[in-house]
Amino acid sequence: MKTLNSAETNASRTEGEVVLSARNVSKVYGSTHALKEVDFDIRRGQVTTLFGENGAGKSTLMKILSGVVTPSSGQIILNGEPITFASTNQARECGISIIHQELNLSPNMNVRDNIFVGREIHGITGVNFAEEERIARSLMEELEEDIDPLTLVEDLRLGQQQIVEIARALSVKSRILIMDEPTSALSATEVEVLFKIIRDLTSRGVAIVYISHHLEEALEITDRAVVLRDGVMTAYAKREEINLEWIVRNMVGEHFDLGSPPTGYELGNVALAVNQLTVKGPTGIKVVDNLSLEVRAGEIVCIYGLMGAGRTELMECIAGRISAEKGTITLNNRPISSLSIADRIEKGLALVPEDRQRDGLIQTMTVGENLTLASIGEFVRRMVLSPKREKLLVNDSIRNVTVKTSGGEATIGSLSGGNQQKVVIGKMLATHPKVILLDEPSRGIDIGAKAEVFKLLAENARRGLAVLYSTSEVGECLSVAHRIVVMSKGHISAIFDANVSKEQIMAASGESLVA
Repeated sequence: MKTLNSAETNASRTEGEVVLSARNVSKVYGSTHALKEVDFDIRRGQVTTLFGENGAGKSTLMKILSGVVTPSSGQIILNGEPITFASTNQARECGISIIHQELNLSPNMNVRDNIFVGREIHGITGVNFAEEERIARSLMEELEEDIDPLTLVEDLRLGQQQIVEIARALSVKSRILIMDEPTSALSATEVEVLFKIIRDLTSRGVAIVYISHHLEEALEITDRAVVLRDGVMTAYAKREEINLEWIVRNMVGEHFDLGSPPTGYELGNVALAVNQLTVKGPTGIKVVDNLSLEVRAGEIVCIYGLMGAGRTELMECIAGRISAEKGTITLNNRPISSLSIADRIEKGLALVPEDRQRDGLIQTMTVGENLTLASIGEFVRRMVLSPKREKLLVNDSIRNVTVKTSGGEATIGSLSGGNQQKVVIGKMLATHPKVILLDEPSRGIDIGAKAEVFKLLAENARRGLAVLYSTSEVGECLSVAHRIVVMSKGHISAIFDANVSKEQIMAASGESLVA
């Protein structure tokens, strides 16, 4: 275990065959230094894991290595020769592919066409769709996913869309594969399959860069670890020299947890009640089956379950995004099942969706415009918008949810994933909800941002907010939740208090704890 110095950096370059390097690479956006003279090596047949908080510069470095953006200074060296990538196509021709953190798919196109867009297979009479479909089916079989290549991407759940993104990268047969948060929407079973594929790729000499905020998961697959902090490479070590504490210490400067259930106050009356709720999926199968649940004012309840357990469908049905087959939903003893989404928000119910890019944010709007989108009625009088009142709400929201931004006028795309998630939460808190639902609130954000999100939930619970959040990470159950509700195949399989163990939670979900 060690922090980086120049001697160690030089020594590391002689260990194994380096196929792609960054040397003294910096990237400046206006007054922001995203990267500061970073040295980074990728080795043939090995997994190099890149750790760091949101905004540390990880994605920026990967975009430079894959030709998405150009560095402000420094060199990229491929197989010992300096190179400048003019585009992602050129990088791909050199054998470099990237799986982006945020999905880069066309929802109105089918799976086959998403995999081959821009590099279609041509035959005598034009595009050979049959061959593309054959390869797409083969990739789905390799990834152990039962996805028809002719299915529209918009009809797939988020985890399946992530699989399509992975399949597209695998189809290129790259020599260097960059995976930026590839498992953020995958189930435990899908992660196992991906890891099996990664091990097969490295055995064939493929070099892989792996970025993940799932720290324990990343330790399973890595050969070497590098830590970025505020755009600077701060630590490097081989797998046998690192553990979870080493990663966290080098990422955030100290070891800290995700908090504990807030105490020192009495829980209030039942704020949200779900009674015998049944929801059917697109195929007619019951994804939520006769489920009943209550959440009291000031209480934080966590729903844990594997992918397909029905967590998202439950959340979206309560929020009004999908309809129930039967059952009732009441908010402060008032039935809301027949209300629209807007009416439910007005009555005090808010949802932070699982996919912040697709469902939580509008990319063409600023930070401030996104923050005020759900509460616009507060600063509109007689059809006239009050910029002064809007700015006040924006500034209050940025301060209350601690968004790290240059101001409300900044573009939403300029923020890190963790700060974008805070904007989505801040947008819904600005509606003054009585109950807030959060579907995978920590997806794709680092341990520091997770701690800030859970701290925010605990603070609002103390003020009487009822919180219901879902997660597929068992460690997040044992943070701020007063109660843990475990779902399996649409049913509640167990309910625990905060003193439960990881093993008990996972056993109730049908998952076994891997040693």
